[in-house]
Amino acid sequence: MATEPIKDATRRSLVSRLRERNGDDRPHFVVCGSDALVYTVADELINSDRPLRLTVITPPDLRPDVPDFDDLRARGARVITAARLDERTFREAGLADAAGLALVMPDDMVNLHAALCARAVEGDLRLVIRMFATGLAQGVRRLFADCAVLSDATMAAPAFVSAALGGVTPTHFRYAGRTLYVARRSEVPADTVVLSLTAAVGGGQVAVLPGDDEATAQPRDLVLAEATGRSSNPAAATRRLARAGRRHGRRMSLRRVMRVGLTRKVVAATLIALVVTAAAGAVLADYTGVHSVWGAIYETLLTVFGASDVEHQRNATAQAAQVVLTVAGVALLPLITAAIVDGIVKTRLARDRGEVFGGQYADHVVLVGLGNVGTRVLRQLTDLGVEVVAIDLVAEARGALIADQLGVPLIVGDASREETLRAASIDTCRALVVVSTDDAVNLQAALHARAARSDLRVVLRLFDDDFATRVQDVFDINISRSVPRLCAPAFAAALLEREVLATIPVERHAVLVAVVQVAARSELDGAPLTDADRPQGARVICMRAAGEEWVDWDPDPRRVLAPGDEVVVVARRAGLRVLRQQAAGPPGGELNTAGGQ
Repeated sequence: MATEPIKDATRRSLVSRLRERNGDDRPHFVVCGSDALVYTVADELINSDRPLRLTVITPPDLRPDVPDFDDLRARGARVITAARLDERTFREAGLADAAGLALVMPDDMVNLHAALCARAVEGDLRLVIRMFATGLAQGVRRLFADCAVLSDATMAAPAFVSAALGGVTPTHFRYAGRTLYVARRSEVPADTVVLSLTAAVGGGQVAVLPGDDEATAQPRDLVLAEATGRSSNPAAATRRLARAGRRHGRRMSLRRVMRVGLTRKVVAATLIALVVTAAAGAVLADYTGVHSVWGAIYETLLTVFGASDVEHQRNATAQAAQVVLTVAGVALLPLITAAIVDGIVKTRLARDRGEVFGGQYADHVVLVGLGNVGTRVLRQLTDLGVEVVAIDLVAEARGALIADQLGVPLIVGDASREETLRAASIDTCRALVVVSTDDAVNLQAALHARAARSDLRVVLRLFDDDFATRVQDVFDINISRSVPRLCAPAFAAALLEREVLATIPVERHAVLVAVVQVAARSELDGAPLTDADRPQGARVICMRAAGEEWVDWDPDPRRVLAPGDEVVVVARRAGLRVLRQQAAGPPGGELNTAGGQ
């Protein structure tokens, strides 16, 4: 073990020589991916205002929705293509002198294999890995010492759920023994509010991370609150619990059951058999001398069910009528059985689709697409007690099994067709969430739904952020979101900063909860705490003094900061960059306790 420091020193010396030889002492970061996320992460890194060198590795066959990399090249990024992410590729990309590597391929196994190859090239490397499988992600974190494992689906799902419900998804994080979460101001006790996240500033505008003078007491303002087990709105909590326990418990409409269960063909065949039976029974009763109504019905039914004996004394007409009656009876019984079975099966299917609960589903969410993001959205909606009807083009979609386990009806069909949306009771739903991986299908589904209901809340996923913004404005879609743009700040922050605690979707933005440590001889060294608090940029929620375990959740803003102090802030991406620059020591300064320079 004594050789480890020697190896580390040798490697750092080699890196220093490489930088001196290249005449560039900026830290080097590498990003690998094949979809739009690789572009947005690279764009975030270049826009970070932190001097760095960036290499982007992509496969030759990129998805068509990935933006052109020419603008990244123009801003200094190096873009190379490689069919495989192996040791040779990483060596050619200069990974040996890199400070960090982001693996954002859409395949968990490809990312894991690439991480193992990367560590073989450079052992002391910051890894940020994109993964969907939760169990695998936990194992990967234990496998690599300096590694962050993120799921774009997990990060994006709360934003879609929040937009669909027109409220706030329970986004929460835990720090220093306290759990903090996002809520409407009207939903939490006033004494649990830690920070205002949004405030109405007039003209329909909303300020993110407002200052104390901008913060209002509007009920719909978003706040960061401490979870204490209390609720300021018990009635709302009761309703949520009632919705959470309500699964397939509504009574069926008998008229709707009969209309769904009995098809025209079955009804027509049954009526024909009944008419033939009645006519043959009348002929048989006339030729056998039965003149009473009851006698005729009795002999007809007896014959229908095969309990009559053949009587040879009857003439040919009576015998022919008896044969026809027997055949009609044999045909009638299976038809009746088929009608009953068909009605039961169709009723159960219609029940699963919500078509027989008082006419149809009501106040539910129609979810289109059960891929990575759609599966996360489905879980969160059901956790909140919201009724969901799912639509996917294939029955073997990733989230189909989850939908079955949760008792959520799944309609297999093309969501871009109006009849598919009608089958999901689009007329009575509270929102439509379209998160499939096909932009064309998503847009068609949104437009069909808006044509069916002009007041419908539509939440649309589009891959290109600029396209999403324009669609929202032109087509009057409530909210159009780009998953890569929602998640890119968190991936970039995880690569550049190791102190990010959580990412919170706020309006169309994502704010970060991060720990910033004050370095010696930095701008914040000896400055009051108010210098670290910037409205609409970075707001301080607590701090920890150097060398102490105790966290001050209500620090005096006049407190003077010292080297090693840790300040916990809720910040926008740009605000966090500025604060980190203030807290960083001069180039070539001594190492701080976080391990940075």
